[in-house]
Amino acid sequence: MKELFFNLALFAVLAISFSSLSGCGGTGSNSQMEISTGTPESAAGSTSSPKKPSEYPPIATAIAESDIKNLDGSTFKIADKKGKVILLNMWATWCGPCRAEMPALVKMQDAFRDQGLEIVGLNTDDESVEDINNFAKAMNLNYTLVWPDTKLQNDLLKISQFGGIPQSFLIDRDGNLRGVFRGSNPNDVRKMEALVAKVVSGDDSPVPDTPRPDGQPASSKSDAASLPMEKPPEKESDGGTEPKSK
Repeated sequence: MKELFFNLALFAVLAISFSSLSGCGGTGSNSQMEISTGTPESAAGSTSSPKKPSEYPPIATAIAESDIKNLDGSTFKIADKKGKVILLNMWATWCGPCRAEMPALVKMQDAFRDQGLEIVGLNTDDESVEDINNFAKAMNLNYTLVWPDTKLQNDLLKISQFGGIPQSFLIDRDGNLRGVFRGSNPNDVRKMEALVAKVVSGDDSPVPDTPRPDGQPASSKSDAASLPMEKPPEKESDGGTEPKSK
């Protein structure tokens, strides 16, 4: 009888041990496949360590895979630009606050173009190619100007919880959302410049007081990661302009 109990106990211990090893191995392997960049470790081993998972949320697939129309009629997706730092900026030619922040966008594009920053101006009013080109020339714009479809605009508004323009969305090289900026308040524009510089340089530390969609400062990575989940304030006062209805 003692031998029977001993064998049953031994079987239970071995079963638990093998189950634990299978779960850890599977989870670790899947996690590394998703987050690792570069060459996998060889059988002989490697001194490189896998990249840590981002504490920031990935941009929604619907946004990453949406077709965006260039002024020449060609299209691209945000997903095509993985490896670059992307700043999506919603704007229109008639929007005064949009014009107010454009010199800062031009400056950022000049400063960080060679380091992989691409600013993409999303025209929210289906304005003509001629109108956009004339406006870009007058404002000395040096970044990409495109037309987003209505669904893409709506998907971005769901993140920002803000119905006006300008508003901007910063996406890092791995496709993670790093910041949302609403309106053209000079103080927030300065914070956007600081955050762009950090993300371009690969610095993962948060910028103190980076605004969240609820207007409150994000004091930590976990705050920044909750950007899409925040509720908007009851009253908006970010210096933005309501988009024209199409």
